[in-house]
Order: sequence, then structure tokens, then C-alpha cells
Amino acid sequence: MIDAHQQVQELLDFIDASPSPWHAVKQVEAHLEAFQFIKLDETSAWDLLPGGHYYVVRDDSSIIIFVQGQKPLVETGFKLVGAHTDSPGLRIKPNAASGVEGLLRLGVEVYGGPILATFADRDLSLAGRITYKDDSNAIASTLLKFDQTLLRLPNLAIHMNRGVNDDGLKLHKQNELPLILSALAQDCLPQAYFSQLLQEQTDCEIERILSWDLAVYDTQKGAFWGAEQEFYADSQLDNLASCHAALQALLDEAILDNEGTLVCAFFDHEEIGSESNKGADGSFLTDVLQRIALATVQDKDDYARALAKSYMISADMAHAYQPSFPLAYDPDHKVIVNKGPVIKVNVNNRYSTESLSQALFIDWCEQAEVPYQKYSHRSDLGCGSTIGPITSARLGIRSIDVGNPLWAMHSIRESAGVLDHSYMIRVLKQFFRD
Repeated sequence: MIDAHQQVQELLDFIDASPSPWHAVKQVEAHLEAFQFIKLDETSAWDLLPGGHYYVVRDDSSIIIFVQGQKPLVETGFKLVGAHTDSPGLRIKPNAASGVEGLLRLGVEVYGGPILATFADRDLSLAGRITYKDDSNAIASTLLKFDQTLLRLPNLAIHMNRGVNDDGLKLHKQNELPLILSALAQDCLPQAYFSQLLQEQTDCEIERILSWDLAVYDTQKGAFWGAEQEFYADSQLDNLASCHAALQALLDEAILDNEGTLVCAFFDHEEIGSESNKGADGSFLTDVLQRIALATVQDKDDYARALAKSYMISADMAHAYQPSFPLAYDPDHKVIVNKGPVIKVNVNNRYSTESLSQALFIDWCEQAEVPYQKYSHRSDLGCGSTIGPITSARLGIRSIDVGNPLWAMHSIRESAGVLDHSYMIRVLKQFFRD
């Protein structure tokens, strides 16, 4: 368990430094720079060398990392792991600040499908990016993160909401989600006060700030828990845990020396459908793979031949069995925390898994001595989806959807098992080296 705990501690450090998708990509870049990966610009010509280590970022929050193969691409195809950098939550509106009864509040919009009740009574703050005009009057962006607790969504007392324990906490998205930021002085203009905070945090003059992408995050750090410290909790485990596992699998000297072409693609916007210029349903991955192929292909058919030999693992967290809610699960498909990666199956193609892709993944698990589990959603409940079916359809490559078991998916504080993160890293390494 010592190595497994160390790997999870590195994961928690990674997540705690990544309170937004933009910060997550910056953290990935920091890991890559330590291994001397070269950053590519999509607007420039690429000169890719066999065995070269590269990455490209689109709009600051999606990143594709690859090792240019030494063997011909038509022989090896692409070995691809896909995951996503975004998590459900709250985002700050453009004209966010308002004053109500002596309090300054920030208006928010719901991003994706978070469990809204879990945001109440938490120590919240802001992180993301602002866009501004620099000293040369060019448009630029910079990351922003408030380390201190800045915001709160206080619950209503039970004396005023007697049914909360029977009916659950229900929050009106427009009227009841604005977050308290400050007591409001009489002569204070709310928007000017908020803009001043942004200036102080970024050293960017108010009049230069043009726009922002700001996410609400929980300031509580990740932690181990359980009698044997066998579990861990943090925000954004869905899906930064998968990004971290894929990155750790790739950044191994033995893997980096592999002769095949290896790719990790971490997309923003998965939680809202992936349909954007940097999402899995956009052109980003196709554009990069085509440019990789152009460095080595001999004729026009080679790219299609390479895709036909390719395989993708779509890594996204899975629903762990919680014994307090047995009726939420198919009784024959209970997946257990710390019992290994989960193969996710859905006959309506909400997951990209099929029998041959399952067999290949099971073989990699067996070679890596990693246990595995299979999950199918209850037939009378709607099933979520992932980037797997989207990217598999766009590229025409074989794919599987897998993920580690997770409790409280889309809560602001999710939990998982220490051993599972280590298991996932091991099987992804096996996939890359096979």
C-alpha cells in the first residue's frame, strides 16, 4: 500500500493545484516539461522526429500529448488514452456581482450536472482565467486562483425548511444559487468591487480586463480516509483521476522508449456534451492525428490503415456500489471500491465497449496482474455517456470505456479507493507497452 498511497498523494496534489480545467492543463504541462516534451503551435508547421515527445494545447483547457513512433504508423497504429479535464460545478456569470440587503453576491450558472446540494456550507473560492489587453494592446490571457476561502452558499435553517431531511435540499438555480462574497458598504458598487478583486489578484488593471472564465471550487484539500486510510476524497476525481493515471502511465522511461505512437488526449467540455472546438466532438483530435500521420505516411491510404490498427481506452470514473442505496444498482453488476478498474458496458452504445475491445483490455489486466470488474447500469435508469462513443465514431477506431469505482459522482467531494488508482496506472502502462 505504500506505493499506492504515494501515487494517490501525487494525484491529490495534482487535483489541489488544478481547481479549473485551465489550471489542470497547466499542471499537465509542468509534468511534461520535466520530461522535455516539446510544445507545438497549431498555427506553425510541425517537424516531427521519430521518437520525439510532443504536446499541443487548444484554448488552454484541452491538451493532446504524443510520442512519435519509431516504427511506421501503418504497422503500429495509434495507442490512445482519452479523458477529460472538466468537472460539473458552478461558473460565474459575466455581470455577476449584485447587492442585496447589504450583502454582495455573485450570480452563477450551472455547468454540467453537479449535485447542487453538496455546494452548500462549503468553503468555496474562484479559479480560472481572465482575458485582457496587455501593454502592447494585444489580447492575452492569464490564470487566476484565489487561495483563500472567498464564497459561501449558506443553507437555510431547518426551522425554515422542515422537510429538508425528508425531501432533500432543492435549490432554485436562478434565485437560490448566488454566492455570498462580502458585506456591502453603502457607497460600494458591486461590479466595481468584484473587478477590483480581480485586479488585485492578477495585477491587471480593471480597464484592461475584457472577460473571464471563472469556476467555483472547494478550497478543502484532498485527504485519505478510512480505518486503514484505504480510501481518499477530493473534488474533481471525475475525471482528473483518469487524466493523472494516463499521464503517470505515459511518463515512464520504459514507456517513452516504446517504438509505437502513443497518445493521451484530455478534453474540456465533456460534461456538457463535448460539442466545441476543443471538445471530443470537435476537430482537435482528428487534426492532431492527421498531422502526426503526415510526418510518416507514404501514400494517401496509410492514415486510414493506421486508424484501422488503432485502439483507444476512454478512461472515465465508474459508479461504485454504495450499500446504503442497493436499489440504485443492477444486483448482478455491483462494482466495488479497491477491486480494480471497471469495464463499462451499454448495448445502446452510451459506452464504446464491445466484446473484442473487452477481451483485449482483460488481457492487458491479466498481464499486469490487475483485477477488473464489469458494470452495466440498471435497465430502468438512464445511463450517462463518455467521450468513448464520440471519438470512436469520429475516428472509426476500436474503443473501450473503463474507469475506477467512485462514490458520489458529481458531488463537490467525491471518494474512491487507493488501490484502484495504482491498478489503473499499471494496466495503462501495459496497454502502452504491449
